[in-house]
Amino acid sequence: MATEEQRSLAAHLMRRAGVGVTPAELDELAERPYEELVEELITPGDGLDADDDLVFRYYPALANSDTPWPWSARWIYRMVNSEHPLREKMALFWHHIFATAYFKSEHGPSMPGQIEMFRRAGLGNMRELLLELSRDPAMIHWLDNCENLSERPNENYGRELLELFSMGVGNYTEDDIKAAAYSFTGWTFEQPLPLYPHGGFKSRFVYREDLHDDSEKTFLGQTGRFDGGDIIDIIVQQPATGRFIGRHLYNFFVADEPGVSAWSVQEPRDPEAVGRLQSMFLESDGDIRAVMRELFNSDFFKAARYERVKCPAEWVAGAYRLSGKLGLPEPEMWSLHMQMGAMGQSLMDPPSVEGWHTGKEWIDGGTLMERINFASKLVSDPSTPGVQTLTERLAASGESASPAELVEAALDYAGPLTVSEATREALIDAARADGDLAFDSSEAREASAKRVSQTLRLVIASPEYQFA
Repeated sequence: MATEEQRSLAAHLMRRAGVGVTPAELDELAERPYEELVEELITPGDGLDADDDLVFRYYPALANSDTPWPWSARWIYRMVNSEHPLREKMALFWHHIFATAYFKSEHGPSMPGQIEMFRRAGLGNMRELLLELSRDPAMIHWLDNCENLSERPNENYGRELLELFSMGVGNYTEDDIKAAAYSFTGWTFEQPLPLYPHGGFKSRFVYREDLHDDSEKTFLGQTGRFDGGDIIDIIVQQPATGRFIGRHLYNFFVADEPGVSAWSVQEPRDPEAVGRLQSMFLESDGDIRAVMRELFNSDFFKAARYERVKCPAEWVAGAYRLSGKLGLPEPEMWSLHMQMGAMGQSLMDPPSVEGWHTGKEWIDGGTLMERINFASKLVSDPSTPGVQTLTERLAASGESASPAELVEAALDYAGPLTVSEATREALIDAARADGDLAFDSSEAREASAKRVSQTLRLVIASPEYQFA
C-alpha cells in the first residue's frame, strides 16, 4: 500500500503535469514507481484523444467558428478528460510564452490551429517548435511578419523572437534584431478566402523568395546569408536561450517567479534549479522532453508543493476534476471563455504579446470571488459525482464520521491539500456546528452529503486551494 508521501508526491506531479486526478486514480498512481509516471507523461504519443469527435457532435460551431469561445470550451474539456494531460499543459505553457491573440486577427481557424501546433510540437525540439511558430499564420499576422519585406523590413517578429520567445532582454543587440528581421523577410501566409458567406477558411505558410533579403548578415557574432531557419539554429545554441526557457519552465511548473520584465535585473528564485534546466537544454540540443524529465525528477520540483498560484484555466479544469463533472460535453461549456475572462484569462486572447502576468497577480478581490463562486457552484449540489464519491468514502470507514474526520477527508480529496492550522481549525469549527455525520439510513446519508458539499465549498474558498 502506498505511503502518504507517495500519494502526496503523485498528486503533486499530476497537478503540475495536468489539472489533478480523482482519489481513485491517485490510489492507483501512487502504487507505481514515480519515475515510471514521469516517463509516461512526457511520452504521450501522437494523435487526438478519442473523445474529440464527441465534442464536435455537441458543438458543431467548432467546425467553422469565428470566435474563440467554442475552442476554449473544447480545450478545457480536453484538460479535464485527456489521457495525455501533459500534452495539454505544455500547449498552455507555450501559449503563455508565445502569446498570440484573436482580437487582432479575428480569424477563427488560426488560433486553434496554433494551439494544435503547440500540442503536437510542445514536447519536441526547441528548434522545430520555433520553426513551426515562425511559419504559423496566426503568429505571422500577430507580429506583422506578413509586412516584413526586403525593401521595407518590419522588426516586430525579430524583436519579440529574441526578447520574449527565446533569449530575454540583455542578450542581444539592436543590430541582432535587424539581422533577424531581414532573415525573416518573405515569410508570410496565404490570404484565406473571405469569411462570408461560408465561414472561416484556413490559411497556410508561404515563403516569398522575391520578398526575401538574401544578403550577408551578422547575427550574434556569426555571419552568413541567413534566412529564418538559420537564425533559429543560432538562437537554440545560445546559453541565454537555455536559461530563459529553463526559467519559464520553472515559473510554470515549479514555483512562481517575478514577471518576465524583471528577469534582466532580478535573479531567479532558485538559480541552481534554473541552471540545471539550462544545462539539460544545452546538453540535449534543445530537447524539451529531456528538460521536462530533468525537471519532474528533480528534488527541487518534488519539494515545491503548493508554490504556484493556479492560472484560471488550471483553476476551471481542476474544479471540474474535483467535482467529477464534465465527463461529457455540457451546454455550460459555452460560457467558460467568458467566465475565465472574468478571472483574468481569456484563452487564445491574451492582453498583449507579453501574455499574462502570473503568480500573485492572478488574485485580487474581484478575480478571487469569481474563482471561488465558479468552483463552489460545481460542488453545491450534493448529487454531484465528486460529492457523492467523497460521501461514499466516508461511509465506507464506518457508520459515522466526526467533523475532524470530515475535514481531513475533504482536504485529502481536494489534494491531498496541506493547510495551515488556522485554516484547519476554521474548517473543523464550521463542520462541528452540526455534530457528527451519520450514514446508517438513507435520510442520514442524504443529510451527510449536504454537509460534505458544504465542507468542500469551504475548502475551495481556502487560501491554500488557490495554489497548485
